[in-house]
Amino acid sequence: MKGNTLTRFTKGLLDFMFFAGIAVTVTLPVSVKIYGYFNSYFEQFYIHLVILFAISGVLAELILYELRNMFRTVLANDCFVEANVKSLNRMGTYSFLIALVTAGRLLLYLTPAVMIVILVFVIAGLFSKVLSQVFDRAVAYKLENDLTI
Repeated sequence: MKGNTLTRFTKGLLDFMFFAGIAVTVTLPVSVKIYGYFNSYFEQFYIHLVILFAISGVLAELILYELRNMFRTVLANDCFVEANVKSLNRMGTYSFLIALVTAGRLLLYLTPAVMIVILVFVIAGLFSKVLSQVFDRAVAYKLENDLTI
């Protein structure tokens, strides 16, 4: 699988998003302040938004971290392992937490984008939790199969 162009592209994209996400999260106080000059909502709720975006940013980074860990098992042609079950379960939890934190923005300012972000992360959380159960069964079948051969 190491020679696959799509696989290498995806790995590079995940790595880029992970490190770019760190930079974006660290620079939030400055970027929100600058954007506040163009959007009074960001100026008015500066502290609240920095805190909400920072929490969401850290949770998103945790999701990317788990994805990068899972991707290593894909590259090793051994993706049906217990570690991936745990990663998927954690990603579901992080997604639900991002939806919850983003819902906190509803108290400040209601926009259709906020509602869409909440919906996307609730769906991602449900998908990750269900997929963790699928992977759990696949790991059990794999282990059983490994014992019979």
